[in-house]
Amino acid sequence: MRLFDISLKINGFEIDKAKKVLAEIQKKSDSDFKTYVDIKKREILKHHLEQNPFYKSFGKDIDIENWESIPIMTKRHLQQPIEQRLSKEFTAENVYLNKTSGSSGDPFIFVKDKWCHAMTWAQIMDRFSWYNIDFNSSKQARFYGIPLDKKGYYKERIKDFFSNRYRFSIFDLSDESFEKTLQKFKSTSFEFINGYTSPIVQFAKFLKRKEIVLTDICPSLKVCIVTSEMLFGIDKTLMETQFGIPVVNEYGASELDLIAFENPKGDWVVNTETILVEIVDAGGNLVPHGKDGRVVITSFYNKAHPFIRYDIGDIGSLSQQSTARQPVLEKLTGRTNDIVILPSGKKAAGLTFYYITKSVIENDGNVSEFIIEQITLDNFMVKYVSKNRLTDEQESNVSNEIETYLEPGLKIDFKKVKVLKRTKAGKLKQFVSKL
Repeated sequence: MRLFDISLKINGFEIDKAKKVLAEIQKKSDSDFKTYVDIKKREILKHHLEQNPFYKSFGKDIDIENWESIPIMTKRHLQQPIEQRLSKEFTAENVYLNKTSGSSGDPFIFVKDKWCHAMTWAQIMDRFSWYNIDFNSSKQARFYGIPLDKKGYYKERIKDFFSNRYRFSIFDLSDESFEKTLQKFKSTSFEFINGYTSPIVQFAKFLKRKEIVLTDICPSLKVCIVTSEMLFGIDKTLMETQFGIPVVNEYGASELDLIAFENPKGDWVVNTETILVEIVDAGGNLVPHGKDGRVVITSFYNKAHPFIRYDIGDIGSLSQQSTARQPVLEKLTGRTNDIVILPSGKKAAGLTFYYITKSVIENDGNVSEFIIEQITLDNFMVKYVSKNRLTDEQESNVSNEIETYLEPGLKIDFKKVKVLKRTKAGKLKQFVSKL
């Protein structure tokens, strides 16, 4: 039974049609494909200049005949109420609405129209099929967070049921927790592992300590696909050794699409069917293949909200072997997160703070940037840039959330600052350990 496809359809996402459209795009000849890209660039630009008041104001000096005249859009431009950024005929009720994780330190609420989101899922399902993974039948071992409030918790569990997956907590990375994880792998025919890099690496380290290869106890496993954080070579080798399966690197952004996906040959193939990926310098000019630059992305299908020449906040480069039809991502300076170590000895993934900081990500765009620093085992500092200082109630809510997700007895300090220190690549790490 195609439960996953059915769940998408129930929510208004025409997945069957999207799969057919994607297949048609992939069948195009090189010359027809170039024409397709040129048409989609022009269509989406013209649509938002005519139908989106926010973008019309933002791009008032654009020459529609000159793509390079389009100003680079950043997350800071989008940190305003969503109602002010929607295209005509779209409302918060007839779109897919979500929040970015804030892993880059720049959180905001975004939307996609439902056809765009269907195309996103068609793209994801196509890439996973490279490893014989079918979302309707392949059981997923999912290493993601989950809300701890009752409503949010059961909502995610229902989604997990329809998505044929079992979710492991990233909030507790202790050996005791991993023992339970191991028992679940023994009793379940998982076909793939998917989730945040750092907690999966911790699980691989646990298996190494136990001298266990995962496929010895779960022979149905085919592949492990990691996302949201940097995958380093030494960690990939460890995981492949302890899991007994290939480890595949996925690069995506919730507000956009799947951006690049590692193929069985080991090439990090860029998505060219539903988005345009450009690598540009500080002035917004394209850089040669092999040279580092800002990763700038245009979404071809999102008519509800403009993402045109949108700076995702990463630095990367394309391989010199890249072609217009198949660019290959050679290098990415991405979203690395440290592990949280607590007074009790408990460990948790740095992305735990994605769930905690939801309470300060507000639709009014007050908080524009934030980081959380672990000063000592029991002391954390929340630094943030905002229009207005957080109220005592907001600070208390964040503190309570941190203790709920981690453990009681922690000291949480707050500091409003004018600017946050960035890495050399221009990124903000959401969580930094000073230990």
